[in-house]
Amino acid sequence: MARLGIISDTHNFLDPQVKSLFAGVDHILHGGDIGLPRIIMELEAIAPVTAVIGNADSGLSLRETEVIELFGRRFLVHHVVEPRRLADSLRRQIDRVQPDVVVFGHTHKPFRERIGETLFLNPGSAGRRRFDAPRSVAILRVGATDLEVDFHDLEPPG
Repeated sequence: MARLGIISDTHNFLDPQVKSLFAGVDHILHGGDIGLPRIIMELEAIAPVTAVIGNADSGLSLRETEVIELFGRRFLVHHVVEPRRLADSLRRQIDRVQPDVVVFGHTHKPFRERIGETLFLNPGSAGRRRFDAPRSVAILRVGATDLEVDFHDLEPPG
């Protein structure tokens, strides 16, 4: 079973816990609002990375949307996604691409829901605490017939 590290909204901060949580993952998908390019370089020291630009990013040579096939599944990565009210252009792209999983960020809230045949997944915010939102990342296990998501809290215990 393949394992993917799913992260978003780092905003110039890569929590030290991410290295151990993502140890052994086969690939990392970053849903945008990365911050400094060094964040991608630090993630690339763990596993190959596919990342998109977020609304708070500037100066990064990344695209707004990435589509990648990994382990027999198609992933669409895009920062701002409202799964139940897709923007027309994004809806058309999803209809055309037919991804198994849409990875996104922006809301800073973990989200996992299958809508139709597509799993929509937001790992939550991995950066410093903002907006009283929980800090988290996700591990997506990709099997031959199933997708399993585990969210991992980045808050210190206590």
